[in-house]
Amino acid sequence: QVQLVESGGGLVQPGGSLRLSCAASGFIFTDYTMTWYRQAPGKERELVAVVTSAGVRRYTDSVKGRFTISRDNAKNMVYLQMNTLKPEDTAVYYCSRGFGNYWGQGTQVTVSS
Repeated sequence: QVQLVESGGGLVQPGGSLRLSCAASGFIFTDYTMTWYRQAPGKERELVAVVTSAGVRRYTDSVKGRFTISRDNAKNMVYLQMNTLKPEDTAVYYCSRGFGNYWGQGTQVTVSS
């Protein structure tokens, strides 16, 4: 069955960095676009970053220039490198196959001094 397991969240000060990882299994990884979403308290889940099976990347405007999505097809892994973090980046971050087709359990990112 499809499994997505996120890791790498935590508490970081404003301006800091974190790298999220997502381990995927149960499907042919190279066939799918992979995405990262986030959901802040009281807000709807929003799409943050996309990487297609061909390696094309897209980002929501609020993270452009600060976040980088990548994938390792040999390891069935997706990553989200987050730099220059801001308090408004605080949320639970979710890895997804496609655009919400399957979800991981999420990993909490808190940006606070």
